[in-house]
Formats: sequence, structure tokens, C-alpha cells
Amino acid sequence: MNPLLALALLAPLQAPQDPAKARLEGSPRHQEWIEIARGERKLRCFAVYPEVKAKVQAVLVIHENKGLTDWVRSVADRLAEAGYLALAPDLLSGAGPEGGDSSAFASTDAATKAIYALDPAQVLADLDAAFERARDLAACNGKVSVAGFCWGGGKSFEFATHRKDLAAAYVFYGSSPKDEATLAGIACPVYGFYGENDGRITTGVEGTATAMEKLGKRFEPEIYPGAGHGFLRSGGASDAPAQDKAAMEQAWERWKKLLQG
Repeated sequence: MNPLLALALLAPLQAPQDPAKARLEGSPRHQEWIEIARGERKLRCFAVYPEVKAKVQAVLVIHENKGLTDWVRSVADRLAEAGYLALAPDLLSGAGPEGGDSSAFASTDAATKAIYALDPAQVLADLDAAFERARDLAACNGKVSVAGFCWGGGKSFEFATHRKDLAAAYVFYGSSPKDEATLAGIACPVYGFYGENDGRITTGVEGTATAMEKLGKRFEPEIYPGAGHGFLRSGGASDAPAQDKAAMEQAWERWKKLLQG
């Protein structure tokens, strides 16, 4: 058989390259791994720097319950493309097989199981350490915000109740603290991004909004029509539902505008 014909016949059978991996490999921006000493552990963080002259705001990126995946790292790169310094800590650092991180797990199910076994106090302390490292990086102007997705979305809301010097919190389809006394500790604006067809999370938004208003806190949720849970990720797939794709595009535009404030 003609070699060119054989290649043409095989081409449709080849899986398309993962868009997150393609973005990371094709990015012109500087990417690096930063390790932060955490007792006997080392917290690994993926950092991406924007191609700008001045110092800029840093965004602490909290991963989903799947761990620090290529998709989360691609979000960090997209933030850097928009002009921000992004730092994404791997909160599974040291929790993987043989003391590894997210990449050491054999499956996302195994990583998810390990996420839910983490000590909440350790997670909060790791986020503090990552926040402080981000703020101290030479490229940062001292302003740090936080964003998270799914499990990380809940952690970003929780972090806002804890960190008084946080610039803003961006909560993507994550749960919120239920106790008003906890919400009372928030000192920064909180911006929510939710899918209409994500009842497990979105049905709690109204109650959170009421509590935040009562406390005099700034909470601005946006619910995207017809979108499901995880739309910022799922909306980028080639076979994504139209509602998820629209929600992803609208959420990114809103997020970038809010970061400029």
C-alpha cells in the first residue's frame, strides 16, 4: 500500500491532542515549578508569568477534586495570558503514592479519594503558604486574589473567610460556608460563577446571598442558563453542550473584567 495512503487512512483513528496539554506545550509564557517547605513535606506549585513590564496582581488557583491536572495548569496559563501572575498549588503534594503529588496517582478516582482524606487544617495552611509565596514573588505587586473550581471553589470561599488581606475570591461552582459567624470574617468581595443545572451547588446560592447581604458583605453571583457543573472545563470540549460552551466563554470574559477592578 502507498505509505501516504496508509497515513491518510490512519489519521482519523488518531485521538486529537488534549487542548489543555496543547496550550501548555505551545505557551510562550514562562512556566516553572516552585517548592515550598511544609515541615517534612514540600508543597509543589505551578507558576506562570505574564509577558508584561510592570508588577501585577497574583491569582492563587485552587484545583478541583481531581488534583492539579493539565486543565488547571492551563487555566493558570490563560490567566497569565490575560496579564496576571498565576500560582497553582498541588494540595496533594506528599499525599500521593510513595509521597508523590497529583501526578503520582494511577487514576483521577484515586486522586479524588485522596483529596477528601486531606486534613482541612493542612489544606488551609498550605493555601496560606502559597498565598505568601505568591505575594513575595518579584513579579507580584503585592495584591493577591484566589480562584477555585468545584472542591477548589468551596476552598476559595472558605479561604476568603480566613484571609483578611485577600483582594478578591472567585468561586466557580463551589459550596459556601453555612455559618453566618464564619461568613462574617470575609473582608473582600466574593464573585460566584454557577451553572443553572447544578442543583447540588446552585440551590444554595440564594441563601448565601441573603446571609452575605445581611452581614454587609459583597457577594455577586452569576448563574449561567442551562449550564451544568464544571462548565469552565467541560465548555472547552469539542462536543460540549452549547450551554456549557456559552457559560465558559461568558465566565472567562466576566472574570477578566473583574480582575481589572
